[in-house]
Amino acid sequence: MCLFEKRTGLVWCLFFLLPATVFCADDFGPGKRTVVEAHNCYPYRGFWANRLDLALSCPFPVGVELDLLWHGAENEGQGRIVVAHGGPVDDRDYSLESWFFDRVRPLVEESFAKDTADRWPLITLNLNDIRGHSEALYPELVSLIDRHGHWFCSAVKGADDTPASLRPAPVLLLTGGGAREKQYFYDAVPEGGVIRAFGSGSIHEKADNFRRWINYPWSAVEPEGQPHAGAWTPEDAARLQKLVEEAHQQGYWIRFYTLNGHSAVSVVRNGWSPAYNFGSPDAVRLRWTAARDAGVDFIATDQCVEAAAWLSR
Repeated sequence: MCLFEKRTGLVWCLFFLLPATVFCADDFGPGKRTVVEAHNCYPYRGFWANRLDLALSCPFPVGVELDLLWHGAENEGQGRIVVAHGGPVDDRDYSLESWFFDRVRPLVEESFAKDTADRWPLITLNLNDIRGHSEALYPELVSLIDRHGHWFCSAVKGADDTPASLRPAPVLLLTGGGAREKQYFYDAVPEGGVIRAFGSGSIHEKADNFRRWINYPWSAVEPEGQPHAGAWTPEDAARLQKLVEEAHQQGYWIRFYTLNGHSAVSVVRNGWSPAYNFGSPDAVRLRWTAARDAGVDFIATDQCVEAAAWLSR
């Protein structure tokens, strides 16, 4: 099997070896399926290093959210992209390559070997928070993605921004919609080249070939926020449904963050933010169910195992 690709290539020999029906993206377009996404799926200062294992233990498809920083090596060698919540970073922080790419490689290779293309994408990698101002980070990230190019869902860049059909692959890569993301992941791709990272957009504009998803805090549904949310009401459900329908009509996937429900002790024990906590499993299960039933595409939560189990009942 030939897996070599060029960023400017119009044809990838990999795709000639797959059945034609694989090229149809209908099964994972907006509103087609709900994916539980593991929020902040990386360790903090060496703690909670089981987060990716937990996410990958969920039934596929599953989402993984990572925040990125640049760890410069000064005069001692090349820097690296690390997964971290904030600086300063140090040698306890995992590189993106070792934390994600090396860990999911067996899953991706197995998917190719067993031809499970009807289930692609298995993993959504969400890099919506690329932090820091190092000029080295984005070129290194593009290089890392291109070295694993056949892993990623892709689209061909056309003469304008009209959305092209997505070619399914084991991993779907989402990113933010800022100027630098657009510069490196879209503008730098020549016409006829391959787009592998898809940015967030605005509800006031239709989705295009780069911007394909919308990101909302849950306060867009319950303005009082998770810790102060009361009973789930018909008004809340209507507000949620309206946001979902608007996003899908504009051609976007829609994501909400972050829906947790646990004891106060779990904040310390698991490194979770109290700002996302509805306060009980029952309260968050109501919201997980409501989001799924409304057609939300990505539900971000720190409790991915519990959410996946609940929604797969």
